[in-house]
Amino acid sequence: MPLLHLILVALVQGITEFLPISSSGHLILLPALTGLQDQGQVIDVAVHVGTLGAVMLYFRAETVRLFRGAPKLFRGRIEDQDSWLALCLFIATVPVVLAGLILHLTGFDALMRSVEIIGWSTLIFGFVLFWTDRRGETEKSAEGWSLRDALVMGLWQMLALVPGTSRSGVTISAGRILGYQRADAAKLAMLMSIPTIMASGVLVGADAVAHLNGPALGEAAIAAAFAFLAALGALAFMMRLLRSVSFTPYVIYRVFLGIALLIYAYA
Repeated sequence: MPLLHLILVALVQGITEFLPISSSGHLILLPALTGLQDQGQVIDVAVHVGTLGAVMLYFRAETVRLFRGAPKLFRGRIEDQDSWLALCLFIATVPVVLAGLILHLTGFDALMRSVEIIGWSTLIFGFVLFWTDRRGETEKSAEGWSLRDALVMGLWQMLALVPGTSRSGVTISAGRILGYQRADAAKLAMLMSIPTIMASGVLVGADAVAHLNGPALGEAAIAAAFAFLAALGALAFMMRLLRSVSFTPYVIYRVFLGIALLIYAYA
């Protein structure tokens, strides 16, 4: 795989993974609109590993809490804030894992990888993000995350299995409509990405291992490194921007992108 193509895929994944504009949609569009070959499952897994490293580093305090609380959760001991965080993230992740497994086994996930679907979902869920951000209250903080809210956000996260929806965008929308402040809704959405990316990596990674060899491993390492740097920068940018700006800039981008894709698809 050419180095420039490899870096381009990594940068697209890294920049779009945590911004509410859909990384999967952009990765599908990259070969569809440029004529470049599909990057394949090995690179897909590699760039997701890179973005996973970025979110874990950025939210390192919460990541440490998660890994401290997970063993207690598995032993059935919900006794502190660490195990409570692990429980909430588990509850929020189960719906999308089950739905993703069903789509993968039935082959429906491949049927949704079209420019038309990406265009419509980019446009529709852009308006959803705008509506929920405007309507949402600011009475809750991430520290008060409840099991009910974790389940609701987890159910919303299933919608992200439709390319173009944006996992971060739809979970942020859920957080805003539940009353979480902008930065806190984004923080919870980012934390939800940790077990979700891990689960999807295991699901897709099982197929990708069969294609691993020396050159593929080197390409995967390069892709993961560039995705890590791009994701870390994009995540830091968004979280800093949310202190003074709403999600409207992302909505505007989604509207223009969605309209352009629909014109391309139906022209």
